[in-house]
Amino acid sequence: MAEEKKPKAEKPAKAQKPAAESAAAKEQKKAAKSAEKPVAKEKPAKVAAVDASYTPRMKKHYDEVVREALTKQFGYKNPLEVPTIEKIVLNMGVGESVNDSKKATSAASDLGLIAGQKPVVTRARKAISTFKLRENMPIGAKVTLRKTRMYEFLDRLITVALPRVRDFRGLNPKSFDGRGNYALGIKEHIVFPEIDYDKAESILGMDVIVCTTAKTDEEAHALLKAFNFPFRQ
Repeated sequence: MAEEKKPKAEKPAKAQKPAAESAAAKEQKKAAKSAEKPVAKEKPAKVAAVDASYTPRMKKHYDEVVREALTKQFGYKNPLEVPTIEKIVLNMGVGESVNDSKKATSAASDLGLIAGQKPVVTRARKAISTFKLRENMPIGAKVTLRKTRMYEFLDRLITVALPRVRDFRGLNPKSFDGRGNYALGIKEHIVFPEIDYDKAESILGMDVIVCTTAKTDEEAHALLKAFNFPFRQ
């Protein structure tokens, strides 16, 4: 006899979908969810960027006065031939740091105040037993200034710092290196108003090297003189 067919299992009835919610109910739910979410904190306002239109006083002086004067004096045919100040390097050596390494750190902080830029701590390249100098020992600090900070420092050097030097008789006009660069020495770094005389641990000297694009010393001398460098007569 043929086998009897088994009856098929009945499928469970599908759950009926709830009736469509009204638009008013949906809006109420959205409002409830938004109330539960924490209010996002307002982001702090960004610091205002430096005005791009700002031009240092010495830069304006160069563009309006110095460039034209040098062109007339040397007869430049191309505006790019006119020499300009490329960078200023400040160097401070601290011989006392051989006995106390904190002296170099203090000098670097003072140099940073003068330059308005973080300096680099210079270290000994090799050991010299005669001077009790070990390799990689901090012995000073240096910083290179360009563009806006360079012109700002130049302004403070000429108008504020040099007039405060004791027994100042003018800068040596022979301190050029033959390639248009000029070097001058300052015995006391406290001539800069950024240094508080009462808080300074010691009085330090520093070198200021003005690097120009001039090809000869004569052109470099004329350039710096146009910037009112007080050269000795």
